Amino acid sequence: MASKYTYQPHPHVENRKERGPATSRNSHKSGKSPTSAMTKFNNRLGFRITKSVGTMWAAYVFFALSLVSLPSVLQTGNAVIIVGWIAQTFLQLVLLPIIIVGQNIQAEASDARAIATYDDAGAILEEAKEIQNHLATQDQALGELIEKVAALEAKLAAGNATADNSAGKAADKAAGLSKGSGK
Repeated sequence: MASKYTYQPHPHVENRKERGPATSRNSHKSGKSPTSAMTKFNNRLGFRITKSVGTMWAAYVFFALSLVSLPSVLQTGNAVIIVGWIAQTFLQLVLLPIIIVGQNIQAEASDARAIATYDDAGAILEEAKEIQNHLATQDQALGELIEKVAALEAKLAAGNATADNSAGKAADKAAGLSKGSGK
């Protein structure tokens, strides 16, 4: 007996295999790439600058650079100039690369979660396929059992019909004998 169910994978399954997990490193596979040469250039340049500024080494260099003007700021003794130096020079120069470093660490953690989720989804997909195979095997086994039960029922029905005919003939014969003996 053939199964009435035919497994058809969702079209997203093949797209998922080609694309891989959604991470910051493979975002170019999303199909949404910049169209103009200028946009591509700007994206590459911005990425390179962000990558080079977003290091602790850049933070150390900016810290040293900010210290160059510190003595002259302190000599003024003016609180507004000192606060301005802290806010505009020190914090902006030093915290910018540190913030980028933190964002890069968060992006790596996010990428790791995306890869783990992708792997989990792949495992679940494969398990679902195994379940489909298992169910197909059970459908086949159940179909064979149904055919055997139908064959047994047919034999029983044929056997009952034969027994009924034999019993009927025996009853007729017995009835005929009793009618004959009663005469």
